[in-house]
Amino acid sequence: MDLRLGPTTRVRILPRPEDSLRAVMLQAPRAEAMAVRCVERSRPVWSWFVLEWRRLGTVAAVLLILGLMLHAMFGANGMVAYRQKRAEMRSLKTEIDRLQKENEQSATRIKALKSDPKAIEKEAREQFGYTRPGEVVYVAPAPAPPPKPPTGRAKSEPQNSPAEPTQH
Repeated sequence: MDLRLGPTTRVRILPRPEDSLRAVMLQAPRAEAMAVRCVERSRPVWSWFVLEWRRLGTVAAVLLILGLMLHAMFGANGMVAYRQKRAEMRSLKTEIDRLQKENEQSATRIKALKSDPKAIEKEAREQFGYTRPGEVVYVAPAPAPPPKPPTGRAKSEPQNSPAEPTQH
């Protein structure tokens, strides 16, 4: 049963396996000659490498060690970063201690204000200005605000006023 609808397609003839093997065999002498030339050209490099492999290995090891030491000192988690983080930790610990002391003082003050009548009276006198009968409270005036600094506009204006004549 033929299901072709249009004209027949072009037929492509593939080469036989023997033909490609024959083509490779024809190119073999050229490839061998090129391989021999490459080996002969690289022979001095390989002989030098064989003679100097211990020195090269030593140099490579020294470079590796130096790289690792630099990374250990200055890397993301090196000694420099470690010391900075350690100093930051110390400052945070001192801040935590200060805040804990402040918290304890606040807690004792709250406890005193809840139960101690003298502490309640002292707070009422300081915050609200309460007095006992017959007491007189003297209030000191608030300090004057500091004078404003000069703006510098006076420096850019001429030294002589318009009323004064200038002498040349």
